[in-house]
Amino acid sequence: MTGDLGPDASAVAFPLGGIGTGNVSLGARGELRDWELTGEPAKDRTLPFSFFAICADTGDGAPIARVLQSRLQPPHTGDQGYYAGELAGLPRLASSTMRGEYPFAHISFRDESLPVTVALRAFTPLVPLDADASAFPATVLRYLVVNPTAEPVEVSIAGSLANPVGIAGYDLFHFPTYEGRPRNTYRDAGVVRGIHFDSDLPTDSLLFGSASLTTPDAQSSAKPQWVYGFWQDGAQLFWDEFRTSGRLTAEERETLEPGVGPERLTKLRVGSLAVTHRIDPGETSVFEFRLSWYFPNRPKGWLGNIVHADPNAGSVVRKHYATRFADAWDVAVRFDAELDRLETATAQFHEALFESSLPEEVVDAVSSTLTVARSTTCFRLEDGTFAAWEGSFDSHGSCEGTCTHVWNYAQSLAYLFPELERDARRTEFLLETRPDGHMSFRTNRIFGGPQWDFHPAVDGQLGTVIRLYREWRFSGDDAFLAEVWEGASAALEFAFTHWDSDGDNVLDSQKHNTYDIEFHGADSLSNSVFFAALLAGAEMAERLGHACTAARWRDAARTGAERMDALLFNGEYYEQRLDGAPDGGAGLRYQYGTGVLSDQLLGQFLAHVVGLGHVLPRDHVRSAIRAVFQHNFRTSLADHHSVQRTYALNDEAGLLLCSWPRGGRPRIPFVYSDEVWTGIEYQVASHLIYEGLVDEGLTIVRAVRDRHDGHNRNPWNEVECGNHYARSLASWGLLLALSGFRYDAVSRQLEFAPAQPGPFSCFFSTGSAWGRVAIDEEVVELSVDHGSLVLDRLIVAGRDAAPTGATLPGLALGSGSRFRFSLATN
Repeated sequence: MTGDLGPDASAVAFPLGGIGTGNVSLGARGELRDWELTGEPAKDRTLPFSFFAICADTGDGAPIARVLQSRLQPPHTGDQGYYAGELAGLPRLASSTMRGEYPFAHISFRDESLPVTVALRAFTPLVPLDADASAFPATVLRYLVVNPTAEPVEVSIAGSLANPVGIAGYDLFHFPTYEGRPRNTYRDAGVVRGIHFDSDLPTDSLLFGSASLTTPDAQSSAKPQWVYGFWQDGAQLFWDEFRTSGRLTAEERETLEPGVGPERLTKLRVGSLAVTHRIDPGETSVFEFRLSWYFPNRPKGWLGNIVHADPNAGSVVRKHYATRFADAWDVAVRFDAELDRLETATAQFHEALFESSLPEEVVDAVSSTLTVARSTTCFRLEDGTFAAWEGSFDSHGSCEGTCTHVWNYAQSLAYLFPELERDARRTEFLLETRPDGHMSFRTNRIFGGPQWDFHPAVDGQLGTVIRLYREWRFSGDDAFLAEVWEGASAALEFAFTHWDSDGDNVLDSQKHNTYDIEFHGADSLSNSVFFAALLAGAEMAERLGHACTAARWRDAARTGAERMDALLFNGEYYEQRLDGAPDGGAGLRYQYGTGVLSDQLLGQFLAHVVGLGHVLPRDHVRSAIRAVFQHNFRTSLADHHSVQRTYALNDEAGLLLCSWPRGGRPRIPFVYSDEVWTGIEYQVASHLIYEGLVDEGLTIVRAVRDRHDGHNRNPWNEVECGNHYARSLASWGLLLALSGFRYDAVSRQLEFAPAQPGPFSCFFSTGSAWGRVAIDEEVVELSVDHGSLVLDRLIVAGRDAAPTGATLPGLALGSGSRFRFSLATN
């Protein structure tokens, strides 16, 4: 699990940036890495000469200057040593310790030669229920410097940045090559000042944009543009001036030798901004910098790695955040105006989550995976349309189209930014569902392209119906439900005609699914999702006045569940039956038969999340999910045999996707069966907790987070088919299961049922408010940090709660309000 990380935690990359904005990451040594400001994946991309440095002058001898990073760690094996742009030969601090509690990162630096101590706090605001406030293309880098000596010290901190606009590639010396001509200018808006980086590129270029390095501090100086040329003249002049004076001055000439070298070798433009303070003995001083950026364009198409036709791919479309700002300087000024409010809200969210009674590994999981929402995996188009890849490869998106069968598992956005999930449902039901109910599980029509001509995905399509139910109950918005109902109803009806060969309400035909293959015959993964979708559909149909449809779907869910349970439950778990498959399944590849499939009860998990209860017999469900843990969880993978992709190995623990404890493993089992996926680990762990198997669930969660320890893997990047993989957002199910949280905006009912004994406290969010709950014996305290909430009923562990000094129904809780409740006697 993530704790204090030393400078040798080389896997660490803590993303800084907003939803759909691109980002830059912070490494464990304090270095900036993975420059992805344009919103396109660019893992390991460097930006030369981009770093922070400190100069401390006691007045006794020469000032001491250091790059504000701990020392570079071995091995030192580059083909040119270290590239010039890394300035590896400049002195750094002796050591550092990083602690990341997303969305805040903290780094403490140590160096006995420095007369002051330095720490960094970095973040980009994240405000639940406010997607725009959480989508600033900006980050705060705040250095706190303490003077522990008996004498005053003059301290300067400088940030340097290479112009990132127009980078088209990198040369053999790892310097960027540019389209257009980059330019740096100093600006002062009164509230912020600093260097603005832009270019002469046309506004419709994919590389068009700008960036700004600013500070709100008036005690600043700048070198807007270093001297440039083929060699490191500018770096030499900058460092010599900064380390001797702590202040910066503008260069009189851009280059000491005009015309040196071909222009392509001299387009790199670097600027530096410094803040200088006199710090008295025992005092702390804050040196604050902000990095903002604006890259408004993206391709009008996926340009993906599946099979989509993108007829408009030669065109560009604007990103949503581009509608709010004019350029990076405008971002900087607006960010400054709103930062106090945004930081307060972000800190409240952080406090509610990290100071809760939830187990440490759970807080670690639900917070760290939130990076998916603000990684290059997700984006928003100009009109607000939310869309996403499954994940991000190092330099390209991974599997396009907001894939329904992957995003099926994700829960975090539905509870933190529900407007984004509602938008995804509109895409699925209004754009991608054909009149016959066939839903494309990868969207292409958001770009005006054709629907994808491929098999429908049974789990994704039916799971989307359950997620619609989730979004409707959470919002209470009947108009939203009515808007998409025609598509949703058709998508659910499609199951009867396309996947049920004999009309017994058990799906048994060829069924494409999240394993990128087709299951044949009857399986519990597909059918559990079907039964939950039928029950969810019945509730929605009834709300819209379709009583006969609701009754029919409920009856199908009941009879289908009874039939499937009798057919597939083997006394311990649910198997796959291939009787109805062609030739009885003989010769079929990619099935699992008698195996223990880890997500064999995905639909039951989703039913628990949305409050539908058990869709299959309770005792059989508990037995089956326990069997998943008993047979598929490995405390060590050292003896595990897998020729597939590898996400866990050696002595690490993990949950396999399938095992065959009773024998019968197919000669060629389904694709990925021997792999370990964190999203399914979280889904299974949450389901175990829902069934009362809390210790087993937490064991799996600890295994996931232990693997992401900063040394072996990045704690803020859970990889499946790509970085920041969407399925990992299943982690929010852990919070839901442990708190027993449910909110129904239709009935205005809020419910908690903690899964562990003792005092309980936790973050909660509804569609209109968020805050925290504290439960201690017979007393419940409900606090709303932001938004407003009207309650007709509060239920805790099955008991009604009555407010002190107020009445239900109709209790109104506004932002900043706090109410105490007492539990009714049984």
